[in-house]
Amino acid sequence: MAASDPFDVESTGEPTGETLIVGLSHLGMAGMTAADYLVRHLESTTVGHVAPSDLPAIAPFEEGVPRHHSRLYELDGTGLQVLVGELFIPVPAARSYADALLAWTEEHGIGEIAVLHGVPFPHGPDEHDVFHVATDGYRERRLGGERFQPLTGGVLDGVVGEILTRSLDHHAPDAGVFITPTHPPGPDIDAALRLLDAIETLYGIAVDESELRELGEQLKQYYEQLVERLTAVEGEEALGSHDYPEDRMYM
Repeated sequence: MAASDPFDVESTGEPTGETLIVGLSHLGMAGMTAADYLVRHLESTTVGHVAPSDLPAIAPFEEGVPRHHSRLYELDGTGLQVLVGELFIPVPAARSYADALLAWTEEHGIGEIAVLHGVPFPHGPDEHDVFHVATDGYRERRLGGERFQPLTGGVLDGVVGEILTRSLDHHAPDAGVFITPTHPPGPDIDAALRLLDAIETLYGIAVDESELRELGEQLKQYYEQLVERLTAVEGEEALGSHDYPEDRMYM
């Protein structure tokens, strides 16, 4: 990788499909969680990773084994590639990240990009759904009928905004962003499940969701118990008289 390139894709395999599914780290972690679940529960092959030279790297690990933070996979026999991005990409770095990713899609003949994106926008209790923002080519190819309603209005920035803007200008493959409301800090498992269902519907794949649903129930119970404990403490004595951290997400 040249020292002047902020990001580069280091390929370790040759993808054969034409669709890239993107799940990046964002508030609520829904898109990344859904993408990661796909590659863990379907037969997949690692085909590369995105490496930064200017941003501080993170090294996720599991059971003592480290992994790259932005990994590219092929889902065997589906024609789908998946990017699982565990490194949060700040807006100022989005352009160079998109440069590297889209150069890779061009090199390997990727014809469309589907982005899984959870956003903490205001919504009512009956608005937990998946909406879309897509370029004309993607809508014509994938969004016939009324399976996913368009998102009414707003702004998408960062890597997602870069992908959509370049697709509009025909400098990137046709692109569709699937957006669902999330509840930070996350992970918002319910939102991830909605995005996972959307990909299964669109691309005709089937994933056993039982493990993710079980995790969602465990997290729900954890937060309910946490609220009960905090309420009990507040009922006995004001929290201000104790040396508790102000940000309860770390409790």
